[in-house]
Amino acid sequence: MTAWAQLRRAWLRRRLADPAYAFLFDPPPAEEWVALDCETTGLNVRSDEIISIGAVRIAGNRILTSQRLELLVRPDKAVSPASVRVHRLRERDVAQGLPLAQALHQLLHFVGSRPLVGYYLEFDVAMLNRALKPLLGMELPQPRIEVSALYYDHKFRQLPLYRQHDNADIDLRFATLMHDLDLPPREAHDALNDAVMAALAFVKLRRLQGKNF
Repeated sequence: MTAWAQLRRAWLRRRLADPAYAFLFDPPPAEEWVALDCETTGLNVRSDEIISIGAVRIAGNRILTSQRLELLVRPDKAVSPASVRVHRLRERDVAQGLPLAQALHQLLHFVGSRPLVGYYLEFDVAMLNRALKPLLGMELPQPRIEVSALYYDHKFRQLPLYRQHDNADIDLRFATLMHDLDLPPREAHDALNDAVMAALAFVKLRRLQGKNF
């Protein structure tokens, strides 16, 4: 962990409003991660809402599908037809979901102190952080590993030297990434499916990069 990351964790720990969540700062289990994805009512971090959360644990090179989390979350606002076309979760589906605070409680206990893995994880974490700050006084403290960045590095190293001096145009779409890594696709825009696919890509890229990981 970098010095900056250590300082950030110390700062977040001082801001923690509920000592019941101090376990988030424990040393993580060795060689364990959690792949995470959220489905939302839209892409506006300030106004849209989380409607489903999917997560799965990774241990070494194994994806522990028996240790997974799949939650529906009841939003405060109506689900628009445009968002239903993306994630296929209707108003009546999410009406039976958990209140957001309860879903976050389950997620935090599932993740613990393990680093987070995801595809364009920044958006999911931003959505979670917006909800967590009023509850805990802080953001998620876990380290984050971005699958698209790992894939970019992997493809960049395969380029001839004369192309590495350019801004390499590497296709980072999820479907392209999964196909190129010869991984089985799942139906996208489902939180658990997307988390499992991110976990598959992470394990494959970790194996391909070896000591360079």
